[in-house]
Amino acid sequence: MLKIAHHPIYTHPLPKGHRFPMIKYELLPKQLLYEGTCTEENFFEPEIPNPEHILAIHTQEYYNSLVSLSLNPKAARKIGFPLSKELVDREVIIADGTIEASKYALQHGIAMNIAGGTHHAYTDRGEAFCLLNDQAIGARYLLQQGLAKKILIVDLDVHQGNGTAEIFENDLDVYTFSMHGANNYPFRKETSDLDIALPNHTDDVSYLNVLKETLPKLIKQQKPDFIYYLCGVDILTTDKLGKLRCSVKGCAERDRFVLQTCYDFAIPVMCSMGGGYSPNIKTIIDAHANTFRLAQDIFF
Repeated sequence: MLKIAHHPIYTHPLPKGHRFPMIKYELLPKQLLYEGTCTEENFFEPEIPNPEHILAIHTQEYYNSLVSLSLNPKAARKIGFPLSKELVDREVIIADGTIEASKYALQHGIAMNIAGGTHHAYTDRGEAFCLLNDQAIGARYLLQQGLAKKILIVDLDVHQGNGTAEIFENDLDVYTFSMHGANNYPFRKETSDLDIALPNHTDDVSYLNVLKETLPKLIKQQKPDFIYYLCGVDILTTDKLGKLRCSVKGCAERDRFVLQTCYDFAIPVMCSMGGGYSPNIKTIIDAHANTFRLAQDIFF
């Protein structure tokens, strides 16, 4: 059964100006239930995890400054959201959702987090709406628990996973692969194990050709026993923050290829949704919903 982390705290409470990019977390599960892709049984509510799982990735000083709401103003501005207890709780619960979904993926082949993909969070700081790096926390948890030996992070958000790259820079057990817009944020990139920077206006054909040429070879080379997939839909031509030119159909084909490849190689995969900033919320929801539809079709 497909298991999906979701909790109402994902949308509570943010100032009006910050509400639009967050509302998808509220609408996406409703759409999946309405169309019959999922039932209530597919969803589970994550909780506050043991802090030691977070501290396996983030520094004690940074974590303490978040939970005590004492982060200095300059660092808080880089995050982009007004710092609050609700916001910190939200990020901590997202991390637990990814940990628990990782365990479900080991059982069922795949699991999802409605939120997550907070790949701009570094060991000691957050930025760009990311406080804690959920997939990094999940990956370290699996390794420390002996549930995986080699992990591949496939980050296909339009923005480079700079925080993830920094976190695992010297970790041979985690291979970081980021395929992103060359001229998108962050403008100062970190160094992933493999970075593919795509030029502005890259379309479906070019995007998919690169991905299909790269991913199977990478899996054969690295031999991971677990994959994290960050499936942001900000690669769409309609995205306000992206500079690529992929269609909703092309984005779905990207997801189909990644998930089918994981299935064919029999490698468990955990998916975090990542970014999506098209002006029409229906476009965002449809593109994200495709990932869940395909997960059901391929794995179940």
